[in-house]
Amino acid sequence: RWFDLVVVLRADTDKIYDRLEKRGYKQNKVQENIECEIMQVVLEEAQESYQPEIVMELASNTVEQMEANVEKVAAFVEEFRRTHTQ
Repeated sequence: RWFDLVVVLRADTDKIYDRLEKRGYKQNKVQENIECEIMQVVLEEAQESYQPEIVMELASNTVEQMEANVEKVAAFVEEFRRTHTQ
């Protein structure tokens, strides 16, 4: 595979509903996204498609969690660069 990290952002269904409705998504698209989250579709596809050690599941319900997620990914990139440069 070509990837060194796969990030799956998770959110509570009420957060997903509010975000997508605020963005003007049609109701069927909102429902589809909520169902996918409930069934963990994206997480399971990532786990089935990639090595478990490169799949990072992160909660993304609050601004604080989102900021922490940016820091975690940035730390991964920094460590990757440090260990993979000549």
